[in-house]
Amino acid sequence: MIVIKPLRPDRRSNGADGSSVAAVGASAMMKRVGMAAALIAAAAVGWAASAIAARAADASVPILLYHRFDASRAGSAMAVTTPVFEQQLNWLADHGYKVARLGAVVDALRGGGPIDPRTVVITVDDSWRSQYSEMFPIILRHGIPVTLFVVAHAVSMENAELTWDEIDEMMKSGLVDVQSHTSTHPNFNHARASKRPADFAAFVVKELQGSKATLEARVKRPISYLAWPYGVFNPDLERAAVAAGYGAAFIVGGRRASAGGDMFELPRIAVSDADRGARFERLLLLGGGAPVAAEAPSAVCTAPASP
Repeated sequence: MIVIKPLRPDRRSNGADGSSVAAVGASAMMKRVGMAAALIAAAAVGWAASAIAARAADASVPILLYHRFDASRAGSAMAVTTPVFEQQLNWLADHGYKVARLGAVVDALRGGGPIDPRTVVITVDDSWRSQYSEMFPIILRHGIPVTLFVVAHAVSMENAELTWDEIDEMMKSGLVDVQSHTSTHPNFNHARASKRPADFAAFVVKELQGSKATLEARVKRPISYLAWPYGVFNPDLERAAVAAGYGAAFIVGGRRASAGGDMFELPRIAVSDADRGARFERLLLLGGGAPVAAEAPSAVCTAPASP
């Protein structure tokens, strides 16, 4: 008769209770990984809290800059897909941020008043029609205010551009404000290099005063702010903006706007389709942002456009 003896526990592979040492080791490893993840998460929370506290102390605010929107494909560094835009708005709401009107923030920056560190502003440049077809339904759902910097002579010129009727509809919602992005979106550096000084000075007046007059006649509201095309500005242009009747002007800058800064070079932070989750949070707190390419509304493009 063959007797089958029971196998003895292999102490090299089993514990006293018969459990596998490998399993015990894996469990311990998982606990260590979980603890490490918790420490990383805690550090991230601590970093964000410290950054928010610092932002409260320096009375600064992120003014976000968007350009084009697309339902499914970014297509360029200056376009954001609508699902990502909505994710960004949801992130702001989930983390206690309030989207403020640009005018209120400009007044606070000028006056040096307190600014809630969880304040953010949304601006959109260049008069692209996707601002109506893609962006506008989303801000209606979320009930958030947005400022459009409009290229006056691009409106209603081509299918890719906003129409005056679309601008009027958006403004009637009470959520959309319109300000100036000049008449034709010129690169002032290029224009200065190709014109005589007197001609360039007249050109600047036409771009700044002309766009302000056109927009005020169309939207029946004061135009107080200007966004510099391509972020090009200098002291002479700033003086021309003051003379044209503007109260503030905006560049790109890639940093938060702070009280006490030059009101005619207020920085904004360009947002890309890649700015999601932790990356979006870092953008809000520390600045940075996508580079602004040489892209202008197609009807008035004065420099090579991005694809």
